[in-house]
Amino acid sequence: MELNDEAKIIVQEIAAAINSAVERSSDVAEAIDRLRSTGYDMELTLRLEIGLREHAARGSNDELTPTDESTTDSTFDLTDEDRRTLRRMKISLE
Repeated sequence: MELNDEAKIIVQEIAAAINSAVERSSDVAEAIDRLRSTGYDMELTLRLEIGLREHAARGSNDELTPTDESTTDSTFDLTDEDRRTLRRMKISLE
């Protein structure tokens, strides 16, 4: 899917906001401090992937209709650490 310039800017803003939230997280800072106190330094690299799909388009009767792209249900496994991290970032999966 080709993104327009506005969408590209917004995606970059989302990535920057997530990065900033992780940097400001007292939980992350405390965990890093605990690791350093055990004699280790840490380099943290986070890989952020943002998947986009277009909103449903409005039909002639103003009801929402699916776009040309088919949507599928997807599942993925999260570790307990994944869930804790998402909760700290105030991201809920429901």
